[in-house]
Amino acid sequence: MSGERDLDRLLAALDPWLDPQTYVFATTPPGSMPGAMPGDLDPLMQFQEAAGTTLILRQERAERAGLNFIFPCRRITLRIHSALDAVGLIAAVSTALAKAGVSANPVSGFFHDHIFVAQNDADTAIKVIRALTDQHR
Repeated sequence: MSGERDLDRLLAALDPWLDPQTYVFATTPPGSMPGAMPGDLDPLMQFQEAAGTTLILRQERAERAGLNFIFPCRRITLRIHSALDAVGLIAAVSTALAKAGVSANPVSGFFHDHIFVAQNDADTAIKVIRALTDQHR
């Protein structure tokens, strides 16, 4: 299953879901997290860059681990199975959110795309994404 590629079909069936959890972005210095991630952190995402490792994890887990973090946010999952090589989906969603003054931090998984938005913007963001879907039905 490779997912949907047609932009019109993707936008018509986004089916956004707002996760009730609060997430944060944290970082660790380069080389400080060799091997396995401590089990109690359980990050949604771990991405290694030359400057350090980025973690997206639940805020209470970052606090418990004593990690410095930024951007308390909510995750919106676009429940349409989008192909990783689909063109324009993230651009369309990000543009709609930008027009509403909402910062979007997208992450693509194998099956779905996820948009992290500031906690205070979550309700606006979900409305904007639903309106985008309604425009394409």
